[in-house]
Amino acid sequence: MARSVAGSRSELALAAGVLALGSFALVTALRLPSAGGYSGIGPNAIPIAVAGGLAALGIWLLIEALAGGWRARTSDDPHERGEHAFHAPAFAWVTAGLFAQMALIHTAGFVLAAAVLFACVARGFGSGRPVRDAVIGLALGLAVFLFFVKFLNAGLPAGWLAPVLGGAGI
Repeated sequence: MARSVAGSRSELALAAGVLALGSFALVTALRLPSAGGYSGIGPNAIPIAVAGGLAALGIWLLIEALAGGWRARTSDDPHERGEHAFHAPAFAWVTAGLFAQMALIHTAGFVLAAAVLFACVARGFGSGRPVRDAVIGLALGLAVFLFFVKFLNAGLPAGWLAPVLGGAGI
């Protein structure tokens, strides 16, 4: 594939952006307290590691861009890459499911919000059986809810199913 000037500019811009983001994150992480308590690892350990990795990735991308461009670049043509065209109804169903979950989670509860999300995502992926999808979503949502509440001791909202779920959830 022939290399264009626009490709090299965009590679340099992306590499510089990743490097700048990594540098900013590293400076921010270094300002976090480092007192580790009994474990010896402070709250800044993981942010420093992630920011360092991001900065290293930016340096690597910059070296690649300056050394002749990124190797084995894929085509810019979606059909040549084997991708499907954008499907607006599928995107709308998945987006609606996410917004419905955000709207329902504190009132209807985690289980019902997860069931609605699952049904909407299944519809977006082409399923034509909404009742079956809602039942599967309900079962999966209940399993995840009970796992988090009973085994991980995390508080998830029980919502309208609180009388059925007993003392599980918040």
